[in-house]
Amino acid sequence: MSVEERVFIAGAGPVGMVAAANLVRYGIPVTVFEAGAKLSGESRASTFHPSTLDMLDDLGFAKPLIETGLVAPRFQYRTRQDGIIGAFDFAAIADATRHPYRLQNEQFKLTRIILDKLKDNPNFKIEFGKEVAGVEQDSDSVTVSFANGAAAETRSGRWLIGADGASSAIRHGLNIEFEGFTWPERFLVVSTPFDFYSVIPGLDSVSYVADPEQWYFLLQIPGMWRVMFPIAADMSDEAAMAPDYAQASLRRVVPEVANFEVLHTTLYRVHQRVAKTYRNGRAFLAGDAAHINNPLGGMGMNGGIHDAINLTERLAMVVKGGAPDEELDRYDRQRRQVTVEYVQSQTIKNKQNLEARTEEDRVRFRDEMQRASEDPVLARQYLMRVSMFASLKRAAELG
Repeated sequence: MSVEERVFIAGAGPVGMVAAANLVRYGIPVTVFEAGAKLSGESRASTFHPSTLDMLDDLGFAKPLIETGLVAPRFQYRTRQDGIIGAFDFAAIADATRHPYRLQNEQFKLTRIILDKLKDNPNFKIEFGKEVAGVEQDSDSVTVSFANGAAAETRSGRWLIGADGASSAIRHGLNIEFEGFTWPERFLVVSTPFDFYSVIPGLDSVSYVADPEQWYFLLQIPGMWRVMFPIAADMSDEAAMAPDYAQASLRRVVPEVANFEVLHTTLYRVHQRVAKTYRNGRAFLAGDAAHINNPLGGMGMNGGIHDAINLTERLAMVVKGGAPDEELDRYDRQRRQVTVEYVQSQTIKNKQNLEARTEEDRVRFRDEMQRASEDPVLARQYLMRVSMFASLKRAAELG
């Protein structure tokens, strides 16, 4: 079988498409295999952090993404008992970024922006309806096989990036363990065009509300709000997805409204898992294929885009710059470690803070947020961490 002088990428989500774009920028031929018949239209992740926007800006994608999104210069924490306990303004880190804000926009808009820019580039190919189902490799190439009725077809390329999601066939094919756990609760996301600003004084477009009975998270995106609630393990999926339950949950936020317009609801299980390694020979994992976490803090997709940039910068150094193969080991060393130290730890802490059930824990969280928001030094440190600049700094320190 002939070997294509290309990098194969499984998955045309934000991570796979950013990886493709950065490789093409270096003149490296890429083929993206996407299982769907077209780019996904699912909203899913919708937060872009300042550090990620800077990376996308370097690729020429930030401006059109910002033009169709919602800029969120501030975010806040509340409790039902105390109201606002901490508010943070990204202006405090304006010297560290070209984008001192979170951008709220659906991830599918990014993939379309990228495809529109790359579609006529001779170094870029995308093949739809090609679900990578298996992987084998030798010292010079990687061979993939496909599902979708094309099981007999195999293709060989020089390198493979698995950006094929949490159920990654690449990760399974490489026999890489997905270490971690699944939360007993599920998360329910209710999308509504209701104007929460009109009834909640001092509200920011990103607001976390702690409560020991049922915390919630308010996130504004273009045209609607997403409201997230935890669902107890003993409630059935059918009960959680019932229209009456969505209405009752929203009334916990705004009791005086009898009936909310609900655009859609989504219920999903929540995991905290990290692949045991991000590299196996000529194959790599990135994004959800490499790590998944609860969405509180919006770090999953952003961490995946950071993976894509880190990996493709190193791959370009090897393919085009003659760097030794060992350069690629730095990807696994850096990105896996910061995922464990920052993304996993921060998202777990976010959930534990919002659901704090004892008075001691509630007071601790309140006091911690008040101190951090009122002290300029602590506020800056906190913003650098939640914006993921601290994790990028830590990755560089790992060498």
